[in-house]
Amino acid sequence: MSDDEDYEVEVPELAEDDPMRAFLPQAFGKKSKEADVAAQIGRTKRAIEKTPTQAIRAKEDEGEERDRSMQEPASKDYGSDDDDDDDSDESEDDEFPVSHELVLKTHERAVTTATLDSSGSRLITGSADCTLKLHDFASMTPTTLRAFKSVDPSASKTSENSETHPINHVEFNPLSAGTFLCVSAHPQAKIMNRDGDVIAEFQKGDMYLRDMHNTKGHISEVTTGTWNPTNRDICVTAGTDSTLRIWDINFRRSQKEVIVHKSRAAGSAGRTRMTAVCWGSPMQGGNNVLIAAALDGSLVMWSGDGPYARPAAEIREAHKPNTWTGGIDISPDGRMVVTRGGDDLIKLWDTRKFKTPVVTASHPSTSDYYSTTNIKYAPNSSSIITGSASGHLHILNPGNLKPELVTPVTPGSPLITVQWHPKINQIITGSANAEIHVLYNPNTSSRGAVDVMSRAPKKRHVDDDINFTTDQSVGISGDSIITPGGLPSNQNPSSYAARHPTVGLTASGRSRDPRRPQIPMVTPFMKSQPDEQHINESIPLSSMRDEDPREALLKYAELAKKDPLFTNAWKETQPVTQYAELSDDEEEEGPEKKRLKR
Repeated sequence: MSDDEDYEVEVPELAEDDPMRAFLPQAFGKKSKEADVAAQIGRTKRAIEKTPTQAIRAKEDEGEERDRSMQEPASKDYGSDDDDDDDSDESEDDEFPVSHELVLKTHERAVTTATLDSSGSRLITGSADCTLKLHDFASMTPTTLRAFKSVDPSASKTSENSETHPINHVEFNPLSAGTFLCVSAHPQAKIMNRDGDVIAEFQKGDMYLRDMHNTKGHISEVTTGTWNPTNRDICVTAGTDSTLRIWDINFRRSQKEVIVHKSRAAGSAGRTRMTAVCWGSPMQGGNNVLIAAALDGSLVMWSGDGPYARPAAEIREAHKPNTWTGGIDISPDGRMVVTRGGDDLIKLWDTRKFKTPVVTASHPSTSDYYSTTNIKYAPNSSSIITGSASGHLHILNPGNLKPELVTPVTPGSPLITVQWHPKINQIITGSANAEIHVLYNPNTSSRGAVDVMSRAPKKRHVDDDINFTTDQSVGISGDSIITPGGLPSNQNPSSYAARHPTVGLTASGRSRDPRRPQIPMVTPFMKSQPDEQHINESIPLSSMRDEDPREALLKYAELAKKDPLFTNAWKETQPVTQYAELSDDEEEEGPEKKRLKR
């Protein structure tokens, strides 16, 4: 048989949609681990609801298109993908980064606040479950959407039964991405680093002092706070003690300035609760302003650089008294202020004419149940975003507060917090159902969720779940080697249990498995034995505990006899001690005994 002859191999003929094709080999050898980026991003695409105005505009465009198709002759290019109508639709979709979403389910209760660092790589969220969740977009994949660390800022190292408080506000320092401000339902706010460690804790004031100017810190719960836009070391906190306190993070023993807001409401005794605060500075330079809202409905503005003795402007009833105004923000140009009150109104104010609102729009409030409901400007002041009680994200026009886009994020569950990051062009939302949604557009957004969905999914390993390799009743792996008097050998920094110490534990540190006994708390002395030389050098008189006190005194007896320190002035004139000489008989007889009385 010659080589020129053709061979025909019989192969089974399968239809294109036959499910058996999925089991047939496509190639030989080891396959490379590559991700289908387009398919992964396509799975996160979401349906966008159009506002009534957009729906009417779409119908008008369809009518114009129908008329034009009747008038113009049919052509080869007509109706293709390069049509102008499709380009306009794509441009409308790319205007707001809401075409795709990434869902993070790391909390157990309502997500009350969220913040991103200046680069957009680290996401920190706070919740009503009293914990902070730290997410790193650089380490997440489509199959590992979880927080790499969970932190309870109220936890104490000295006491296992410490109190926990819901998180009211977290905010990264815009001028220093290594620290963020953490405000919980407690009189003391904290400064923490990006890894969740507490750097500084502000002082608590004396609650028995009536004059707030004489206190060194808040005497009651802190509601919110923010950073100075021009000074990286200055921040401000607002509390329910009717004060704003400006802090220098390098001197946390006492606040730098105290701003006491005196309420004029009847029966308030001059006190109220500060509900929201914002500190803005124009991007092109200029004087910054500090604006705060109070429970009595007032809106107060001070000069950001002081003096703070008297406000620059004050509006008595900006919102309805005794309603919680939780949302306030200043536009990037520093001219406009938007507030969202508990009276179901959103108002727009002009700082140059701070008397009456420029625009007022109706919007249902959720601050009765979630006081941290906020409202934010877009990075370029082109839009205003906020959530709603129905779970929709509202993108409003900054001129007339009319909705430009209303899209559902968590239908049926209130949308509490929103954040629009300027660098990665993505919107972060937190809802009452404990979900975090990262809205993005692959065409206009960069990094963040786009990088997560562009990575290859991580394959599940047996070590990813400790229930597969750990005996829960014993607490250690069955095949681990236990050294006498030592710790289990598998507890090294590279093991999953060591890198995730909170997996399988409750918020109080107890195991979720009732069969596992409670592990005693490890004190700092149990972690490592201190160096004896270090203690002797750093702690004065520490060597006395290993020395006999009688010998320690007698070693100075000869020196005291030769060179007395206190009686050296009478050394030459000191009389010689003379003792009576006793005979041997007197020594044996001893002292005379008293006669007994009869």
